[in-house]
Amino acid sequence: MKINLSQNKNLKLFKIISEAAERNNQSVYIVGGYVRDLLMKRKASTDIDFVTEQSGIELAQTVAHDIDPKLKVSVFKTYGTAMIKYKDLELEFVGARKESYTENSRKPEVEGGTLEDDQKRRDFTINAMAISLNKDNFGELIDPFNGIEDLEKGILRTPLEPAQTYSDDPLRMMRAVRFASTLHFNIEENSLQAIKQEAERIKIVSMERIMVEFNKIMLSEKPSVGLKLMEQTGLLKLVIPELIELKGVEEVEGQTHKDNFYHTLEVVDNISVNTDNLWLRWSALLHDIGKAPTKKFVEGTGWTFHGHEFLGSKMVKTLFQRLKLPLGSDMKYVQKMVKLSSRPIALITDDASDSALRRLLFDAGENLEDLFTLCKADITTKNSKKQEKFKKNFEYVAVKIKEVEEKDQVRNFQPPITGEEIMEMFNLKPGREIGILKEKVKEAILEGEIPNEKEEATQFVIAEAEKLGLTIQ
Repeated sequence: MKINLSQNKNLKLFKIISEAAERNNQSVYIVGGYVRDLLMKRKASTDIDFVTEQSGIELAQTVAHDIDPKLKVSVFKTYGTAMIKYKDLELEFVGARKESYTENSRKPEVEGGTLEDDQKRRDFTINAMAISLNKDNFGELIDPFNGIEDLEKGILRTPLEPAQTYSDDPLRMMRAVRFASTLHFNIEENSLQAIKQEAERIKIVSMERIMVEFNKIMLSEKPSVGLKLMEQTGLLKLVIPELIELKGVEEVEGQTHKDNFYHTLEVVDNISVNTDNLWLRWSALLHDIGKAPTKKFVEGTGWTFHGHEFLGSKMVKTLFQRLKLPLGSDMKYVQKMVKLSSRPIALITDDASDSALRRLLFDAGENLEDLFTLCKADITTKNSKKQEKFKKNFEYVAVKIKEVEEKDQVRNFQPPITGEEIMEMFNLKPGREIGILKEKVKEAILEGEIPNEKEEATQFVIAEAEKLGLTIQ
């Protein structure tokens, strides 16, 4: 089968590569994801992989020189690969190879091989297709495992025996789930069973590599597809067991609680309709993470999860450390979202006071809109009347918060009187009293006792300082 490359925006580049390979007496083929996406008519990838049955490094150096003698080639001798950054593209050249694996490592023993050897070592048939750039058959599709049929049917199948494929490189199990989630494909039954069988092998893969795949699942259109597959195959229990602990419904004295695992998946799907913010999606994934350890049945009350938000926000740090996720502002953002996740709902059900609204504004700060997005996603009731009521209540609280914000300006709160000014007023050095007075000003503003203005705050500080035995100098 011939692929028509005449309209391809990279045709000129492909011709340069073809001519360079011919001069070097080398073969050259486009392989992997670029071929798959081209056949699926998806947005063209900016990463293009090329395989030659000779030296990938040598071919890359020739190609770079032909494009521009000053073009830099990054060489990775250990892997026999070379990379060129050209315009918005990353071009990787590799020599075709055979691989063999040992029991406890996903680093293979590598030796030179043919194009067919190279195609056999690929993860899925849809990624094992190649397009020839050789002069005698330019544009020909080389598809030994019938990947094009699997592409048309939306099936993920391994070129070789699946258990061996996954055992050799266990990261491929995460890739299978990721492709199922992002491409809307089904994992072929033998392959699915092999993932269940080999799931424990994921432990030899670095957590950083696992999280690259996991975050792509989290950023897919409907993350629950991948998350359910991870649960079904046993991978989720090995990667984030805390989520599995949310599974199941208990009954005591005829009273049950909802299955917090499947509720969580719904919340993640709901929020994904409204945001591509990875860390807000993570906040949805972890918003109920504290419910398993805080679950309790109270006679006369039923099931309670008191303090699950507070405990959940503390669990976020432990999770992020173990999963090798960023521990800076991204983690703190997720902690904040988890900790505040029930606050707006409490304001909806109560007759919300201005002080409660001010405190939410103060605590949420610039993330208030994200918090509301999370809370709306948390409405998973199937009762349309209830859903409509919740949404209307949210809109009402949003309006009230806007009114309070315009009046009191407490979002991203800056005290109207600084610590330095207090020290100057009372001729004090830095110490405990300054902290006490600043805290009292903040509390008075949040409680609505004084407006968020300098003159009132100054008078308030003078009165409070007297109680501490301080006099203005």
